[in-house]
Amino acid sequence: MSQGVAGGGDPLAPLVELDGVAEAAKSAQDAVFAVHRYGVNLREGSATAAEASVRAARASAGVEGVDPEIPDEGEVRDPVLAGALRVAKASETLLPTWRRAPMQALARIHVLAAADLTSDSDALGRPDPAASPRLELLGQLVTGGTKVPAAVLSAVVHGELLALRAFGSADGVVARAAARLTMVASGLDPKSLTVPEVACFRRQERYVETAAAFASGEPDGVRDWLLFSCAAFEAGAREAQSIADSAA
Repeated sequence: MSQGVAGGGDPLAPLVELDGVAEAAKSAQDAVFAVHRYGVNLREGSATAAEASVRAARASAGVEGVDPEIPDEGEVRDPVLAGALRVAKASETLLPTWRRAPMQALARIHVLAAADLTSDSDALGRPDPAASPRLELLGQLVTGGTKVPAAVLSAVVHGELLALRAFGSADGVVARAAARLTMVASGLDPKSLTVPEVACFRRQERYVETAAAFASGEPDGVRDWLLFSCAAFEAGAREAQSIADSAA
């Protein structure tokens, strides 16, 4: 992502040419669309989306090494899990901002995710200035600066934010929340039914490995991350189907 959108051409277009990426992106999109046409989801899907949002938040916290279980009684005391759940609860209201002003949405996501992780309230929602150029490019991509498949864009948003660690706290939760918003805004998962975060949690070692490979910028590493992400989208679609089945 070294080339700016204004520099001419689509800066993400070369990613689709990497071996297997276009096919994996299409397979991921087909799997997600199939879930949208499945049973109760075809009529509405709000119950699946609500459960998916909670599972996504729990898995996202679990990736950070905390217990993802929500207590049967009483409030959630773990600050990471509490933050992830706050972000999930606010996702619907964050979506319009993500579509028009993603950097503003990122700041709000961080405020929600990291509120219990730092005593410095001035640090909340304020990314490292050194990350600004790449964040600005990411914002351009999210708001129409690329025509790559939605699965590729969502994976890039996720990987870039993991690589940047722009806020210094709750960056993983922020990255996964932003990727989830991108899935909805880009049309990959317009009803927010799927839970790819569960695959990230269950395959945590591979998740961390491929995220580091993406951060290296090497074509093979970027490809590995994109393929992992597309596989996670397919796994997330299977999770959505299981949610729908349990509600039937």
